[in-house]
Amino acid sequence: MVSLTAVVAYHARVTPDREALLYGEGRLSYAQLLARVETAAGLLQARGIHPGQVVALLMKNSSAFIELSLAISHVGAVLLPINYRLGAEEVAYILQHAEAALLFVDAELREAAGGFADIVEVDEAAQSDSMLLAPTVEPCRVPHPSRPGDLFRLMYTSGTTDRPKGVMHSYENYHWKCLDHIAALGLSAADRLLVVGPLYHVGAFDLPGLAVLTVGGLLAVQREFDVESALLVIDREKLTGAWMAPVMLNRALAFGRRELDLSSLRWVIGGGERTPEDRIRQFGLLFPKARYIDAYGLTETCSGDTFMEAGREIEKIGSTGRALAHVQIEVCDDEGRPLPAGEVGEICVRGPKVTKGYLKDPAKTRESFHGEWFRTGDVGYLDAEGFLFLTDRKKDMIISGGENIASSEVERVLYQLPQVVEAAAIGLPDATWGERVTAVVVLRAGTSLTLDQLRAHCEGRLGGFKTPKQLILRDDLPRNPSGKVLKRVLRSEFATGATQ
Repeated sequence: MVSLTAVVAYHARVTPDREALLYGEGRLSYAQLLARVETAAGLLQARGIHPGQVVALLMKNSSAFIELSLAISHVGAVLLPINYRLGAEEVAYILQHAEAALLFVDAELREAAGGFADIVEVDEAAQSDSMLLAPTVEPCRVPHPSRPGDLFRLMYTSGTTDRPKGVMHSYENYHWKCLDHIAALGLSAADRLLVVGPLYHVGAFDLPGLAVLTVGGLLAVQREFDVESALLVIDREKLTGAWMAPVMLNRALAFGRRELDLSSLRWVIGGGERTPEDRIRQFGLLFPKARYIDAYGLTETCSGDTFMEAGREIEKIGSTGRALAHVQIEVCDDEGRPLPAGEVGEICVRGPKVTKGYLKDPAKTRESFHGEWFRTGDVGYLDAEGFLFLTDRKKDMIISGGENIASSEVERVLYQLPQVVEAAAIGLPDATWGERVTAVVVLRAGTSLTLDQLRAHCEGRLGGFKTPKQLILRDDLPRNPSGKVLKRVLRSEFATGATQ
């Protein structure tokens, strides 16, 4: 039996009064967390949810997000966390494609849920206590006996197609991920994790995320990232670790210590971009006893495939570290043949935490593997000691504020504008977001388009973080002999911020 609630039940039995979860003014012991999970599981059963059915969460971070995620596993259903910043059309597609049976949605996000048939609205009070959703329900005490190969989660990720893909995560994937992160970070019941990234993302949920509950530690959950609140809670609660997207860490470094005691923090996991040396040195000034862990991972691998090792940060500047215990990494050529150290090729990953594939997409699943090796689409090389260096991202992916954005998703919406003849979406360097979404557009003769008009068109069709922040007008787009737009040429041409 591999339910996510098994470890919660264990700690509730052995150390019932140990703190498990902080959210707002609320503090939950393991015994209290288990009681809430069993009540939420009873609600799911009362709503007719059976093992194997998909239950979606369209929610910001909250105590209820954790409680419901565990409860979904408790009854053997499949968790589907949805990016709450998506547009209503995108949410509707995901719910339909995953064949979701039930949707929990924060009251403030209700509009994004559209006309989905079976919804439970989570108001502000219930966000702090899921028991308020079903005060009279009969708790479900006995967890469903899930097996290691059973599906526990679907996560929809941007890709090179015009629609997101449903990554399938089994319990085996999740538990091997937890084992590797526990070993690499030395996690124990003394660990107290700051959770400020969105829980629909593997960074917050998995890196190391709920693995801290496995060892009896504590999760300090904040609804959204606010730099001052995050640093204050580290000081007040003596937190020991955190995952932060680059944009979050940049804001923390800019904010400074402000008389706060941040010496309890032992590590912060980052990644997603090449970390410059000056940022690593600034990090040491802000968090005097912590190390910055550059990392590399994917939604398809439940995150965290490589970690930078303590003391090697400056020596191996630009590297994301070495593979974890049960992860193998090779750099391969286009035919899947491994390349020697120092040669650049496609990064491929193998191990028990790698997904078996994409929901309802056997063709894409086949394309994504060389035998047992998952093809990441990222480009890099391994040095002689096995340290991984990234040299490029997935060809057309934009990474803004830690979020993956498929350029083709943006282009699909741009082409709906009658003025647009050709369009390309690219990421250009941005001091705040890492990359800003930029639309490069060729207009029909005699028409015009402003950035405000473009953004108004995108509203409701794209999540706000995917909506272009810059518009560049051109007479044509550079293409190769086969007609493919050369986005690398556009990125190079406009990297300095010049527009037409």
